[in-house]
Amino acid sequence: MEFDQLRYFLRVAERGNFTRAAEDLSLSQSALSRSIQKLEEELGQPVFERRTRSVSLTDAGTLLQARARQVLSILEDTKAEITDDGQSGRIKVGAIPTIAPYFLPEVLRLFSAEHPHAKLIVQENTTNSLLKSCTQGEIDLAIVALPIPAKYLEFEELFEEELLLVLPPQHPLATKPRIRLSDVEPFPFVLLDEAHCLADNIMSFCRQRSYHPVAVERTSQLTMVQELVSLSHGISMIPEMARRLDETDRRVYRSLTRPKPKRTIAAVWNPYRFQSRLLGAFRDHLRHWKANPDAAS
Repeated sequence: MEFDQLRYFLRVAERGNFTRAAEDLSLSQSALSRSIQKLEEELGQPVFERRTRSVSLTDAGTLLQARARQVLSILEDTKAEITDDGQSGRIKVGAIPTIAPYFLPEVLRLFSAEHPHAKLIVQENTTNSLLKSCTQGEIDLAIVALPIPAKYLEFEELFEEELLLVLPPQHPLATKPRIRLSDVEPFPFVLLDEAHCLADNIMSFCRQRSYHPVAVERTSQLTMVQELVSLSHGISMIPEMARRLDETDRRVYRSLTRPKPKRTIAAVWNPYRFQSRLLGAFRDHLRHWKANPDAAS
């Protein structure tokens, strides 16, 4: 049994399809199939139940999946520990879509300037997917918004940011001197879909104040939320970091009166995986934003 066979097996198990797994691995489908077949011959039983367009794990495959993850994690951690010099190496960083394009570029740019021999790999995904990847050791650290529904992971709060009300310029609230939450009650909302935690942050803030916003439209991208607001489809709440990159005059951003809606940004990692000195340096780098909230501005 070879390490590459285990990696190939795990990718097929994750994708549930040989074709997609082969594309991810930059292999021909026939080469991937031969590798899995050889693995099954060595085990003496199938690890996948094959259907026309998909595969699923057999009982043996389910057991192998857990063991393969453990074996590859030990191998990766051992290699990382042996080669750890605090300056070179690879860090896999994940972030949710409402953070990644607005916060990460400057963070990565400054860290790369200080650690030119480090390789930073970014994965953008929803909170649940990132937490799963963090637990399984597929990424080293995730930057998400609290709360996080995960056990066995450690997190450190980095900073809080305000959620700003976004309106089309002609909206009746756009010129109102002070806007209370009760002022927005008559108006429909445009929100991200339920896979994104920002929608939960907004709904939770409103529900705690006995207000249930009506979402007339949902989308998977924050930029689309902003565009739909510009077209007067509704109003919404947008993180301050996204507002800073919005230079258009087709939207107006306003703060609500206290208590202001906010979200807390945190770094999350798996304490049971090897923590390289380079990863420690990256966490220290992130603490710069914790100690200097204006650095996130």
